[in-house]
Amino acid sequence: MTDEQKPFDQDMAAELERLQFTLQAAGIGTWDLNSSTQLVRWNDRCQELFNFPGKDTLPFQQVLSRIHPDDQDRVNAAIQQALTAQSDGLYDVLFRTLGTDHTPSRWLNCKGKAYIDQAGVPQRLSGIAQDVTLQIQQQAHLATSEQFDQLANEAAGIGTFHLHLATGYLTYKALLAKILTGQETTRFDHTKLTSFIHPDDRSIRQKAFADGLLTGKIRYEVRFIWQDDSVHWIRMLGTYIFDESGNAQDVIGVVQDITDQVLSRQRLEDSEAQMRSLIESAPFPIGVYVGRQMQIQFANQSIKSVWGKGDEVVGKLYSQILPELANQNIYDQLDSVYSTGTPFHAKNQRVDITIDGKLQPYYFNYSFTPLYNAAGQVYGVMNTAAEITDLILAKQQVEKTEAALLGAIELAELATWSLDIETGIFSYSKRFMDWLGFSESTKSMDEAYNPLPDDYRQSVADAIAATVAPGSSGYYENEHPIINRLTGQIRIIHAQAQVFYDTDGKPLTLTGTAQDITTQRQLQLALEQQVQERTEELAATNEELSAINEELAATNEEYAATNEELEEANQLFSRSNENLQRFAYVASHDLQEPLRKVQQFGDLLKSQYASQLGDGIGYLERMQAAASRMSNLIKDLLSFSRISTRQEVSSLVSLNGVLSTVLSDLDLRIQETGALVTVDSLPRIHGDKSQLEQLFQNLLSNALKFRRTDRPPLVHVRAQLIATNELPLSIKPTRITSNYHRIDVSDNGIGFDEKYVDRIFQVFQRLHNKSEFAGTGIGLAICEKVVANHGGAITAHSKLGQGATFSLYFPI
Repeated sequence: MTDEQKPFDQDMAAELERLQFTLQAAGIGTWDLNSSTQLVRWNDRCQELFNFPGKDTLPFQQVLSRIHPDDQDRVNAAIQQALTAQSDGLYDVLFRTLGTDHTPSRWLNCKGKAYIDQAGVPQRLSGIAQDVTLQIQQQAHLATSEQFDQLANEAAGIGTFHLHLATGYLTYKALLAKILTGQETTRFDHTKLTSFIHPDDRSIRQKAFADGLLTGKIRYEVRFIWQDDSVHWIRMLGTYIFDESGNAQDVIGVVQDITDQVLSRQRLEDSEAQMRSLIESAPFPIGVYVGRQMQIQFANQSIKSVWGKGDEVVGKLYSQILPELANQNIYDQLDSVYSTGTPFHAKNQRVDITIDGKLQPYYFNYSFTPLYNAAGQVYGVMNTAAEITDLILAKQQVEKTEAALLGAIELAELATWSLDIETGIFSYSKRFMDWLGFSESTKSMDEAYNPLPDDYRQSVADAIAATVAPGSSGYYENEHPIINRLTGQIRIIHAQAQVFYDTDGKPLTLTGTAQDITTQRQLQLALEQQVQERTEELAATNEELSAINEELAATNEEYAATNEELEEANQLFSRSNENLQRFAYVASHDLQEPLRKVQQFGDLLKSQYASQLGDGIGYLERMQAAASRMSNLIKDLLSFSRISTRQEVSSLVSLNGVLSTVLSDLDLRIQETGALVTVDSLPRIHGDKSQLEQLFQNLLSNALKFRRTDRPPLVHVRAQLIATNELPLSIKPTRITSNYHRIDVSDNGIGFDEKYVDRIFQVFQRLHNKSEFAGTGIGLAICEKVVANHGGAITAHSKLGQGATFSLYFPI
């Protein structure tokens, strides 16, 4: 090699290296077949394409084995043809390779040229190989798509056309003629086609063609009149084709019969109008809110009335219309439905809404339901509701009444029972079951009469039958013995019941109570026996009394004058208590009077006949103790009734002054218990001073009563100003305002389990035995009623053995 050739060879080598790099980067492999040795040499890319990694030289037959069997003969023939002296030496073949477990089959395009020596003998065939799998797949997909398009057009009833604007020549298929005229055989040109368009719609077509010259697109919907005079709606979509100068040359497009769609749309619009009218006039609230911000799209008159709003709500945000719901979890519920697509349902839910500038409580059953668009995405929420405020308030009142009644029944140690008149099934309370020795709460009529002595079964059955018979007053009252089936114990009971009827006057149930009067009857029998024994002694005494009567007769005139004055005073007193007439009558006359007689006659018996009573003195003392407890209970009930009916607050009251009065009244009790009572500065509130004194008297008395024995009582009273949004969720004041005074009364006493916090404010509810702590179970119920009368609420927090805190909330 000469010195002049070295730079040339070096440049050539560098050029070949650059070429090889370029081909490799383009994913093109290079190969060379030696015709004499039948060996193939190739680069890394070819090794990859033929699935021979790491083998740069292979026999030709081994390479041929990696070509698809259906293509091997064709590839081999093309190679042999290129290696003949008579050919041009060019090689260009498209074929498939075989895949492996880890590599796919490929389409390859190999191109090359044979090198022939001067003697005309082929020496080698060299060329390139390129992966054209993607192109082959795209061509196949394109051919398939064109076939599918044609089938889709026919299946969808779409006709195609081509209009040459210069000549007016219209090219179309038979399907288009059928769509526009009703007959596939109809022949028409561009001008004649216009005659099939409804006269009122021809201007629509003309305008669409004119506008299309500006936009390049044509779109219109018009009516065509078929040859059978039927009218069909047709949609046309077309495109102008412009030359290089921007002049319109052709129009191509498609037409489709959309008569069914138009008629369906019209029916849908009519249906939507009817539905909208129905929803608008629906008697229950309905609203539709769209977007994450809950923009009000629709609100019927019922929901606007509930909100206290007008038509101005539509288009505004839900939070703008009802800002008072921010702290009531409503916004979170709506957002959750919008985000998750999961409906939300609430029952008996309290919602505070501002009406006429005043925040007022309402109760609803309501639902938030997600609304979906055509893509299956949530675009809004529909709100339906039913206002049940009156129902909830009535239910709450019934529950309070039932609780008070059950408390009275329990305190009076009464049993309850009922008879299903149609089935003849008796139902018993737990106390009655214990009396009868029953383990089940229901019994048939025959089983129910078994605990009765033989002499009473028929009379009791007859009395019940007469009570439920038509024309009866429906009131049952009877006194008879019963025998415990397990122990044989005999009790005397006093039973009372009332029949309840359906709307047609048919008797449904006989429901009532039973009282164990065994002790009273035993005492009565003992007294009757003793009275009989003393009759003779009394006869002798009557003579002495006769003389005394003469003296009393002289005094009667003085008593008569006094009675006139008392009668006048009683009339004034009756008028002053008209608001408590019914309850006072029942409590003072029907209950207190018999109790007083029991106590008076008991005192008389103890003082005059104690020695003769013997063991009967024990029964007498138990009777007087029970009468005393009942008397205290009635007094507390009267106090509770007065608190319930005195709800007028008329003056500004200093709570520090109220506490000063209460502490003065409790001074002796405080000294006896060694208690330390501290009072912070308290506010002045509008209220009834006497009711407030009773409120704090009850709370402080409880703090002193329920004390621990190992330490002196500590009681602390403090005040704090809080805003409405700081109120605990459980606090529902009877008057809504922006701020409240919270008064806390805390002690270090025995405390209680907080799971009973609702129970302690109910009438007759006690957490402790009467033998542990005295009381009637009405004190805290009075406290709750006083706070409610002043527009507030009361609650308590405590742990067993760690004292209690009673929190009072008064509106400002």
